[in-house]
Amino acid sequence: MKLDKAGPGGPCWTELGTSDLEAAKRFYTNIFGWRPETDPRQEAGGYTIAHLDDAPVAALTPLYQESQPVAWNVSFWVPDADVAVAAVRAAGGEVLLEPMDVFDLGRFAVVTDPGGAALQLWQARSFPGAGLFNAPGSLGWVELMTRDPVAVAAFYTSVFGWTVHASESYTQWGIEGSDFGGMVEMGDKFPHEVPSHWLPYFAVEDVDRTAQDCTDAGGTLLMEPTTVGDGRRIAVPRDPQGAMFGLYTAGEE
Repeated sequence: MKLDKAGPGGPCWTELGTSDLEAAKRFYTNIFGWRPETDPRQEAGGYTIAHLDDAPVAALTPLYQESQPVAWNVSFWVPDADVAVAAVRAAGGEVLLEPMDVFDLGRFAVVTDPGGAALQLWQARSFPGAGLFNAPGSLGWVELMTRDPVAVAAFYTSVFGWTVHASESYTQWGIEGSDFGGMVEMGDKFPHEVPSHWLPYFAVEDVDRTAQDCTDAGGTLLMEPTTVGDGRRIAVPRDPQGAMFGLYTAGEE
C-alpha cells in the first residue's frame, strides 16, 4: 500500500452516507478509535468529521436524499472540478451532482464512471482532505468493483491520467507508477443487484482482531480475513446499517 498523502488525481477523502448517524459514530469509534466531531451549523446537515488525534481521516453523514444508498464513497482530488466534470462527460461518464462550493473548504461534484460506479470530485481550497493515510484507522487503499473493466480503465486514464498495472490476478491504479488502488471485475459470484462501486480500505494493526470487533459490534463479514498474494491480510466487513468497507494490515509493503 503506497497511499501516504493526498495529491492531484488520487484519493483524498472518504465519507459514509448512513441511515443512522449516531449508531455509525459508535460503531466506527469502537472499531478504529475515531473521534467524531459534528459540524454544528444547520447548513452543514449533520456532517461529521472523524479524527485520529488531530488528523481528519473520514466523514460520516446522514442520507441527504431518499435515493441515496447507505454506502462509503471515495473522493478524488482534482485541480478544477468544473474542468474535471467536462472530462468525465467527454469520457463517457455521467454527472449526478454539478460542481458546487462547500463553504470555503472546496468545490465538490458527484459523477459515475461508464460502469455505473459513483465517485466524488474534490477541488481543495482550505480543506485538502485526509490528514493521515496508511496508518491504523486511516484510509490506505481504494478498490473499484466493476462489471466493465475495459471501459472504466479507459475512462480513468483519460480523466485522471492514472497508470494501469495489470497482472493475471489483479489490476492496480497508480499516479506516476505509485499505486494507490485496484480494480476487481465483478463476476458471477456477485449478486446481480450489487452495483459497481468504489470500496475504501482502512489500515489496521490486526485484521483478524478488527474483523472480530466488527461482528461483536453488530456488523457482518462479507469476506472473512484472508491472505492475498503479497502476504497481506485483508477482510471486507459490512456495518450494522449495511455499508461495506475493507480492512488490511497496515505498515506492510
